[in-house]
This record gives sequence, C-alpha cells and structure tokens, in this order.
Amino acid sequence: MVEKTQWNSPLAFILAMIGAAVGLGNIWRFSYVVYSNGGGSFFIPYLIAIAIMGIPFLILEYGIGFSFKDSFSNTLRRINPKLEYISWILLLFVFIVVIYYMVILSWDLVYLGSSLNFQWGNDAALYFVESVGGSSNLNNIGFLLIPTTVCVLIMWIIVWFVSHKDLNEGIGKLSKILIPALFILMAIIVIYALTLPGANIGIETLLKPDWTKLLDINIWLVAFSQILFSLSMGQAIAFTYASYLPEKSKLNDNVLLVVFANSAFEVFTAFGIFSILGYMSFTSGTPMIQLVSEGTGLIFIVFPMIFNIMGIAGRILAPLVFITILFAGISSAVAIFEPMVNSIENKFDLSRRKTVAILSIIGCALSLIFTTGISSYLVGVVDGFVNEFGILLLIAIQCIIFTWIYDVDSLIPLLNENSRFKVGKTWKFIIKYVLPLVLIIMWLIGISNLFANANSFEITVDIIIMTTVLAFSVILTRIKPEGN
Repeated sequence: MVEKTQWNSPLAFILAMIGAAVGLGNIWRFSYVVYSNGGGSFFIPYLIAIAIMGIPFLILEYGIGFSFKDSFSNTLRRINPKLEYISWILLLFVFIVVIYYMVILSWDLVYLGSSLNFQWGNDAALYFVESVGGSSNLNNIGFLLIPTTVCVLIMWIIVWFVSHKDLNEGIGKLSKILIPALFILMAIIVIYALTLPGANIGIETLLKPDWTKLLDINIWLVAFSQILFSLSMGQAIAFTYASYLPEKSKLNDNVLLVVFANSAFEVFTAFGIFSILGYMSFTSGTPMIQLVSEGTGLIFIVFPMIFNIMGIAGRILAPLVFITILFAGISSAVAIFEPMVNSIENKFDLSRRKTVAILSIIGCALSLIFTTGISSYLVGVVDGFVNEFGILLLIAIQCIIFTWIYDVDSLIPLLNENSRFKVGKTWKFIIKYVLPLVLIIMWLIGISNLFANANSFEITVDIIIMTTVLAFSVILTRIKPEGN
C-alpha cells in the first residue's frame, strides 16, 4: 500500500489551502464582479454566500477528508462502490482544469518576460492575439503560438518538480515561500496604486452602491458562484489536503482562517486594480466604463496599456504584477493537480514520483492543444463547459452524497472536538437542504446560458469532453489492480 503522508505542521496545511484558494480569479475576476453587480451593495450577497455556502461546504469537505484519510476515489467507493464512477468523473474534470490553467499561466509567463522591455508595444491587443493568446478565428488552428508553447513546457516542468517531491518537501515548502511572497508583493502593488493620481476615481467607481441590484436574483447567483470557484470548493482539493492532516487538527477553525485570507486578498486586490484603472482614466481622459474588464482583457490588454503611460513606475510595476499572478497561479495549479495524483497513486499503488511523472507528461501533451492560434478562445470554451456544466453539477451531487447517503451526523463530534468554532443542527440543515437546492438552481441557469449561446464548434468540443470523461471514468473504475 502507498504510505500515507501527513502535513508536518498546521501552518503548512493552512498556507497550502490559502494557495489553493487564492488564484487568478481573485486577481482578475473579483473586482469586475463587484463593479458590474451593484458595487458596494454586492458585498451583502457576497458575505451571505460565504456564510451559507463557503464556510459550511468547506467544513464538510475538511471533515470527510480528515475522517476517511484516503483518496477521493477510494472514499466514494467505500461509501458505495457504485459512487466510484462519480469520483473519477469529477477528478477528470478537475484534471482538465489543470490542463488549460497551465496555458493561462504560460500567457502570464510570456508577459513577465515581455515586461522587461515592453515587447507588447503600443498595441497590446494585437500583441496578445498574434503572439500569446490567438483569437476565435478557426482558420488559425493550424499553427502554434511559439512563446506560449515554450512557456507551457516550462510551467509543466515547474509543477512536476514541486509535485513529484514528498508532500512537505514539495507543496509544503512551496506554500511557505510563495504565499507570504504573494501577499507581500500584492501589498506593495496595492499600496503604491492607492497613491496614484486618480486612484480615488477608481475606488469610488468600484464601491458606488446600486441598492436596486439586491432585488435581482442573478446578482445573488453571481455572489454564490464567485465564492464557489474562488474557494475551489467541491473540486476534491480541500478534501485531499484535509486527508493529510494529523490527529487533533482544528478543522473548523482552519476553514475560517482560509476563507478570511481568501476574501481579504481579493477585496484588497480589487482596491489596487481599480486604483490603477482610476489612474488611467484620470491621465488619459478615458471613461472608467471603457477600461473596466475582466480576465485576459484586463491583465493582458488594459494593464499593459496603463504600464505604457506610467513611465519608470510602469517599468517597475509591470514585472511585479505578472510575478504576483504567476505566484498565485502556481500555488493553485499544484493544488488542482493533487487530487488526481492522490487518487491514481492510491488506486494503482504507484509511487508518488511515478504517478506525477505520468500525469505531467499526459497533462503537458494535452496543454499543447491549447497553444494554437485559437488558444484563448479554446480555453474559454473548455472553461465554460467544465465549470458551468461539469464541476457545478458534481458539487451538488457531492453535497447530496455526503449528507444523504453518508451519515453526516457522525462528523459533527469530529469537527467540533478540537475547534473553537462549533457546528451543529444549523450547519447540517444548510448543507443537507439549502446548498443542494442553490447549487442545482445555479447549474440549471448556467447550462441554459451556456448552450443558448454556443455555436457548432463549441458544442462539438463539449461533446468530445463529455464523451472522453465518461469513457475514462468507466475505465478507471473497472480496472482492478492486482492485490487491490
């Protein structure tokens, strides 16, 4: 049997969980979500979503992982052998996330190198299309974006190097170095951004409340969605990391620490991003509404435009921004990679080194598919389907499995034993009744929007993903290693 490893300190676990939660979405999505969903008034549904989704579900994941101390696939099989199919479906969807997530990190690595001499020039949008992320023109599928291809290989080597080591020597050490560095770098960026001329314009734009938005059900669903993916809930990451915890761990208290750190980081970062956008608006006369965007548009197009007009300050700030994104991304990437590593390692009784090597080669080969001339378009298509259809549905199913099929009452004494923050009937009611309902509503709305706007190419990609995931979930379930 594979020897069970443990975190060598509570700090290693907490920093690893913070690293898993704090990722690209905190940096390039949260500020846009706040701005476009009621400004300051958005924090009401945001805080409620944390209280009735983020904290309760993470406590459930920590409790199940800590209780079973096994891989995700083995745990579902132990609850009910037929549930192993579902476990592999989720793990395969999460593994797909790693595959395209590494491509996004490769874009950032290209920009980190480009920030040394502002290689993007005066037309940042053209640079992104031609050299880094490509476009939605399917005629460009036949050639590779060389800078992105090279950086994908580099990123996979980094993830392999970290993940193939023992838990504490690899992920543990990485978290202890990257997470403090990430917070320090972001603090430097935000504090400097707040001193820029026009920063107040950005902050006022971000926080200006629209109280009428609170009557819109979609705003509440956006808040729940933000918490869901910001905390990497239901992707077997928290489950896997918690399975490495030693006895007498403070499970509930650790959840509160991770949730607070994640939310504080994304709110703090939003102030910095909108201060920089306010500076651009102030100096160029461009209205804020024309500058505010999310994702690749914000980081790889709008920000380079801003750095171009900042003079020497831009030369310093640009590398700091892209290094910060890289640090956040690497810590998340190794976390997303870990559930599949842990389950394959345990199912087939392989060494960690061998498992990581095999999965890294497969993952890298598949990531290269996303480095053609339609790189960013393909990433968007796959990301939308995997998250809105696959992972969201499977989180709802997990909620039902862990509360209706498994005896969740047996977890409560374990969760409360060493924690100052206690859970009981209210927590059980939320995870058993409220969360499944909310998640299923979110899923139904998500897939209706997803398929209503999909073209034939996107539907074909979705079908390929679904067919492949289902086929391999059957294969991985039915393979019975000798002696297992």
